Amino acid sequence: MQIFVVVNNLKDWPLEIPEVEVLEAKTYLMDPTYSKLRHAKIFNLCRSYRYQTIGYYVTLIGTARGHKPQPNLLAMQDFKSSAMIRFVSQELDELIQKSLKSIHSNRFTLSIYFGKNVAQKYERLSSHLFKEFQAPFLQAQFTRDGQKWCLSSIGTIAGNEIPLEHHDFVIEKARDFFHGRKPSIPKKNNKTYDLAILYNPEEKYGPSNEKAIQKFIKAADSLGMCAEIIHKEDFGRLAEFDALLIRETTNVNHYTYRFARRAAAEGLIVIDDPESILRCSNKVYMTELLERYSISAPKTVIVHKDNFDEVVQTLSFPFVLKQPDSAFSQGVVKVNSQEEFEQVRTPLMEKSDLLVAQEFLPTEFDWRVAVMDGQPLYVCKYFMARNHWQIYNHSSKDKNITGKFETIPVSQAPKQIIRTALKAANLIGDGLYGVDLKQIDKECYVIEVNDNPSIDAGVEDQVLQDELYHKIVSTIYHRIEKQKRRL
Repeated sequence: MQIFVVVNNLKDWPLEIPEVEVLEAKTYLMDPTYSKLRHAKIFNLCRSYRYQTIGYYVTLIGTARGHKPQPNLLAMQDFKSSAMIRFVSQELDELIQKSLKSIHSNRFTLSIYFGKNVAQKYERLSSHLFKEFQAPFLQAQFTRDGQKWCLSSIGTIAGNEIPLEHHDFVIEKARDFFHGRKPSIPKKNNKTYDLAILYNPEEKYGPSNEKAIQKFIKAADSLGMCAEIIHKEDFGRLAEFDALLIRETTNVNHYTYRFARRAAAEGLIVIDDPESILRCSNKVYMTELLERYSISAPKTVIVHKDNFDEVVQTLSFPFVLKQPDSAFSQGVVKVNSQEEFEQVRTPLMEKSDLLVAQEFLPTEFDWRVAVMDGQPLYVCKYFMARNHWQIYNHSSKDKNITGKFETIPVSQAPKQIIRTALKAANLIGDGLYGVDLKQIDKECYVIEVNDNPSIDAGVEDQVLQDELYHKIVSTIYHRIEKQKRRL
């Protein structure tokens, strides 16, 4: 993929960066050579990004050409938004206070070059702001109000405004930024689309193991796509890709949701999309949704501080008490008595004003049906952990905290299980979902719908093998194609 730095005037550009072509904005906009390019990264370093300036048009036209301009349109709007600046200063408040606590004046200017500052002590703050605003050269202004520092404004730095003493540092960081991932560049040249896979190998109960991630990459390669594993530090790189596949446990109050939001705003195909994360991550919402559409679920009561007696009267002991955003059996407690209810509800309600209480339906195993684009992908039975009532036993002292599993062909699963799962998944959207169900006699009960179902190599892929990964990536590929045809 070719890399271009676009500036207002070549005379204003004082830096020489190896293997990076510097263009004047008018050349990039008017020369048909660049309008015909299909794969290019554009680093827009024009003096101004104001509406209808030439800098604004570099990013606007670059986006229309299918190039990957930085800053992108969303970032340029963020520079002008005082609300966005206030949001970021609140989110990064602790880091701002820690980074600037030794400064004695009431104003401070931080220059950020590709997420770096010449002073090592501002490294983390520079990196965070770069991820949020995604412009190569940034200048952040901070002011102190009493004992508290606030981000008052943020903008860009033109090339000719970079102090001479910073030039060597900027060239070094530019070279690192442009070529730091050089081994992956040749792969991308012959690929049609770029797929980012958000993955954390350190996550203890993540939805995919490392072998499964490699199978996703292999499936993408077979379709002519370049798949790259990204991490939470790569937030600022999302505009480089055509699609994002999240293979981490998602939560609204988590960077995975921010990735999904940003990717969707950039026009990427996103699995899991932010709406699905919002809907699936809260069991209070799920309870209301299933009830509204008359989908069978365990008898459920929404718990708040004023209805504890109603919960006990409606649900006989034992019942299950859940945090709305619980996952992988964490934040889920079986309550056997009034005393236990009084004991466990207090710490749970410190995290949420509402809880979910459900009748306890003991079964040997839970069903899961994975659904994508309204079609079943796999069916798996997850058996309860040894001497435990859940699939996961986090208090277990031995190595095996989970029960056994059995993946079966979709055609062999009970039809009622498949019908119920599809009906529940379709209420959420057309993404990738895992519908958890219990079956007692002929009745099926939906426990929850997950937006990031487990896909581990050796477990959920036992039936379809590599075809499971191919089906998921193929759906992403066709969505990109459909989107490109509309543009």
